[in-house]
Amino acid sequence: MARSSPDTWRKLTKTSNGMPTDLATVLPLLLPKAIEWANARAQEVLTGGEPLDETGLELARAVGVSRPERIRVSVVQSLPLPEDKTLRAVALEIGLMGEGMVGLTLGYGIYVCTGHIDNRLVSHECRHVFQYEKAGSIESFLPIYLEQIAIHGYYNAPYEIDARTHEIDAA
Repeated sequence: MARSSPDTWRKLTKTSNGMPTDLATVLPLLLPKAIEWANARAQEVLTGGEPLDETGLELARAVGVSRPERIRVSVVQSLPLPEDKTLRAVALEIGLMGEGMVGLTLGYGIYVCTGHIDNRLVSHECRHVFQYEKAGSIESFLPIYLEQIAIHGYYNAPYEIDARTHEIDAA
């Protein structure tokens, strides 16, 4: 995933009436929509994506994934964005999605932008799969992940630090 500055998540975003709102306050209200969107996108990848090749399976195992055979990867021109206007605006404002982002993991489903798939990115995203496995589901993972980002910022979120420390450049 592309890197965002540590304070990006702490930025203020504007509500529909134009008043700034602290992101930590907005996230709990958006969480049900975010989970619904994430589950739908994960299902898309699981039904239309490709399984990892042998190198990808090795990378997934190396970063701790228990069931790498369940992972599917969908190579896309650009990462999907939420249809919901508020959810989309917040995701773009905080730098979680949008320009510069090249990978997105939702459960066992991984989106990767065309031309960006390499061992480093696959291992990073597979570490997120490991984190989802530990959490048990998208519904359990997403609140923790978003809270970490609201508190620490995207770059310093513990799950992102963990994924970066498990990046592998060569299989």
